[in-house]
Amino acid sequence: MKRILLLILTNLAVMLVLSVTAHFLGLNRFLTANGLNLPMLLMFAALMGFGGAFISLLMSKPIAKWSTGARVIDNPTNPTERWLIDTVGRLAARAGLAMPEVAVYDGEPNAFATGASKAGSLVAVSTGLLSSMTHEEVEAVLAHEVAHIKNGDMVTLTLIQGVVNTFVFFLARVVGYAVDSLLRRNDDEASSGPGIGYMVTVIVCEIAFGILASVIVMYFSRRREFRADSGAATLLGSRRPMIAALHRLGGVEAGGLPQGMAASGVAGRPGLMSLFASHPSIEERVRALQADSRT
Repeated sequence: MKRILLLILTNLAVMLVLSVTAHFLGLNRFLTANGLNLPMLLMFAALMGFGGAFISLLMSKPIAKWSTGARVIDNPTNPTERWLIDTVGRLAARAGLAMPEVAVYDGEPNAFATGASKAGSLVAVSTGLLSSMTHEEVEAVLAHEVAHIKNGDMVTLTLIQGVVNTFVFFLARVVGYAVDSLLRRNDDEASSGPGIGYMVTVIVCEIAFGILASVIVMYFSRRREFRADSGAATLLGSRRPMIAALHRLGGVEAGGLPQGMAASGVAGRPGLMSLFASHPSIEERVRALQADSRT
């Protein structure tokens, strides 16, 4: 319930900030007496699309900590915490990265990496993962998350999200205006501005185009999982630990993550349709690793 409430409040706050910004910049005046001002509409769509994506990225680390209850290890208090810090530090050094924050949270087996930059990232693992895996397998999972950071996957996915969001906002309003104009072509009051047809069509199109956009974003999310698996094998010098970790994950129920971080976890919950899954199946990932000649 806390995660759902946080997601709703965050999205409302982001949309409010962007709407106020668009108002002050005058970008929300794309509807004119002469029709749509397409260049201004495109700027409005870019502000809403990229703005929302990048604000979410900038907020990703504090939201991740709050929503999962992750506790950052500042001063290790037991051998497990010391081992986690040392392992992440060693992997980050191999990857040429600054030391990420390391955190532990209560939950079923999973892990994630997040943060707005490579220098300000966070790697978090669940207590369920630590208790269900060997040190070698946990190290492979940590290497997978460090590979995400090294590859800049958080920023890459944000850029992709921004692009598709921009087209969703833009195309929904273009189609909405076209449909409204068609419905009101014999209306003497048509010059007064778009009517209910415009608003309804925009809402319907945003939902429909948003679903298509999710398919595109999830496709790239699945591709980056293969790259992170391969990157983990490279950091460890062998594909065997990552394959073992994947097999272990395939035999347990992976813990869910908040929507904004689901694509950053080491394991996901593929939906009824694989097109909307943020992660490939365990079998696909193992086959890809076994076929990767670089590892």
